[in-house]
Amino acid sequence: MPLMKFLKPKNKLEEGGRSAAPVQQDAGEPEKKCPNCHKEIPLSKLWANDLVCPCGYHFRMKARQRIKIITDKNSFTELFADIKAENPLGFPGYWEKIETVRTASGETEAVVCGTAMIGKQKCCIFVMESYFMMGSMGSAVGEKITRLFEYAIEHRLPVIGFTVSGGARMQEGMLSLMQMAKTSAAVKRHSDVGLLYIAVLTDPTTGGVTASFAMEADIILAEPGATVGFAGARVIEQTTKKSLPDGFQKSEFVLEHGFIDAIVPRPNQRKYLCDLLKLHRGRTPREVSE
Repeated sequence: MPLMKFLKPKNKLEEGGRSAAPVQQDAGEPEKKCPNCHKEIPLSKLWANDLVCPCGYHFRMKARQRIKIITDKNSFTELFADIKAENPLGFPGYWEKIETVRTASGETEAVVCGTAMIGKQKCCIFVMESYFMMGSMGSAVGEKITRLFEYAIEHRLPVIGFTVSGGARMQEGMLSLMQMAKTSAAVKRHSDVGLLYIAVLTDPTTGGVTASFAMEADIILAEPGATVGFAGARVIEQTTKKSLPDGFQKSEFVLEHGFIDAIVPRPNQRKYLCDLLKLHRGRTPREVSE
């Protein structure tokens, strides 16, 4: 029996990717139901609060929507948009999945990279796209992020990255796992020349992305309630045969155990990032600490 028959993905997130969360339509204003408080929230109210429910639950946000609320108006310039996934292993059905998620997400890959201004502070920025195979990291994602750090080194710019990912992209096998080392090396080169890197972890940030560039920033922030970890909680429980504490792998738990620096609600992120960029403007992180 062919080996590839056993490698067909079983995860629902891999079945063509996610489409945007459906909006309830009725005779009145469109609403979305919050999975935390279970209330129907008017869509206009959610957008006015950057897709954050009054109860504090953060809905997932598309990459370009996030870029719009974080960066100065019309300041974003996309880079490396021509880099797209290939099918190096000839994985069955991979091309079909790629085409499906490109339609569902409106993106050609699981990360959007470019330059922008935040409070008139120029920076490089990358934002991962949850609606493109849950932000899975393939060779194209790794290449785009690596090139962005190289661009930032050449132009002496800080990097801000918003991560969301289910991990390495299984359809690209070892080539996907190699992106962990490649992106980490790029982050190290950027750090060695004294430039600032800020990561913002959103729900979920897991797998190989957590084990590489997501947790290698000078300053690591996270959104409230975001899942942050390597292996899934169920896998850990089944492996260790032990129950995990409440809230395990949530950003609040991760902060308490010293793996991130702060939790910043989405409506506050633009100002928070602007203040950090101003603090480090013209000086390296080492000079600021001294």
